[in-house]
Amino acid sequence: MVFSSAVFLIGFLPLFLLTYFAVDKKYKNIVILISSIIFYSWGAPKFIFVILGTTFLDYHLVRWMWNTKTPLKRRLMLTLSVTVNIGLLVYFKYSNFFVENFNEMLAVVGVDGIKWTKLILPIGISFYTFETITYVVDVYRRVHKPLDNFWDYQVYIIFFPKLIAGPIIRYHELADQITDRSANETIDNRLTGFYRFVIGLAKKVLIANVMGAEADRIMGLDYATLDATTAWIGILAYTFQIYFDFSGYSDMAIGIGKMTGFKFPENFNNPYISQSISEFWRRWHMTLGAWMRNYLYIPLGGNKVDSKARLFFNLWIVFIFSGFWHGASWSFIVGGAYHGLFLILDRLFLLKLLQKIGKGPATLFTFFIAVIGWVIFRIEDFGQAMQYYKSMFSFNFKGLSFTDNPEFYTIFAVAILFAFFASFKKGQRIQDLVYFDTYPLKRHLAISFIVVILFLCSLASITSSGFNPFIYYRF
Repeated sequence: MVFSSAVFLIGFLPLFLLTYFAVDKKYKNIVILISSIIFYSWGAPKFIFVILGTTFLDYHLVRWMWNTKTPLKRRLMLTLSVTVNIGLLVYFKYSNFFVENFNEMLAVVGVDGIKWTKLILPIGISFYTFETITYVVDVYRRVHKPLDNFWDYQVYIIFFPKLIAGPIIRYHELADQITDRSANETIDNRLTGFYRFVIGLAKKVLIANVMGAEADRIMGLDYATLDATTAWIGILAYTFQIYFDFSGYSDMAIGIGKMTGFKFPENFNNPYISQSISEFWRRWHMTLGAWMRNYLYIPLGGNKVDSKARLFFNLWIVFIFSGFWHGASWSFIVGGAYHGLFLILDRLFLLKLLQKIGKGPATLFTFFIAVIGWVIFRIEDFGQAMQYYKSMFSFNFKGLSFTDNPEFYTIFAVAILFAFFASFKKGQRIQDLVYFDTYPLKRHLAISFIVVILFLCSLASITSSGFNPFIYYRF
């Protein structure tokens, strides 16, 4: 079940919210837990037991770790918990990749490969694995004490808005809200949370789906025969699809959280207006960046190292790991290395150069680098990706025919507008008014009208079209 489905919008979400608002404070976490189990079981009934089992083990390990003062025992329990969680992630997500590559190596020397039944990837395993790790590490570091109630810990891990695709919320950011969020359970938060949810729904359904349909159409063609115009339109469509798809889902998650009294961290901040790749990764999937910084980059030494070579090594390792986190294929590893390279170049000379050329050219250059990177992300077969690059830079341009697909080109223009809207001070101000500022009555009335229209248009689009993918659902 995804947020942009009729069964969720018409059935699950209204029933959940009505029940949540109706019950007494002491039962609200129970409603969340039962609803989250149903939500996850809808799409992956077998794997819910994997989550429940690992969380049972983690909860007790962390309690024991908190109560012991022996450093060795604490490290052993930390190691055991992290090993179990990473082990499950590696087993389900990467074993197919490792076995396939190992068999290819064996085939080179004429040896039969290992017989292996391909595993199905549990939904959202990358996200909830990282959150279980933040729990044990935050408690180990004494950043926050563990939760006293096992069922409260289950709520932290499997609360359905963030379960499938984040935001990745570090334990200490949410811990106190799990036990008491009464201060945030206001009528204003419920309304503004609903606005945020519908805006995210519209971004995903009305923009990302249209972009995705065209991207899929073009990338289903023979890359060797593509002209440059078509190839660029295809990857630009995907560029806007992945942004509005994922940021829209994050908006929906943040909105549901706000309606129920939770304050989730922001996950996107207009990444396509960035003036360097370093800035891009401060704005794109921000919670993943924060996780990587706190639980991988800093333990590796971060910036506090003896040489630039070690600093660059740390950066590259983090981004290669980040790429591999997205998917079990060489294209994701290469994609991570690609972005890591530009972060290193930023520190060597590129940031100074981009500052000199000005905001507009720097933004266009950064956007161009991001678009080139999305090719590897979208086309997992490396040979096919290289062929697509060849078509993009063939300089075999043909005239555009806007009459062939007027809906796509109209939404394409809308996507460009909203992707770069915050480049201008007025655009940033309007965005802040909608997302963050306090709402007076007049603004409530105005935004309510707009939101109702967006919701009805989104629901109509969902029910009338069979095309409704969610890119990060497979991660």
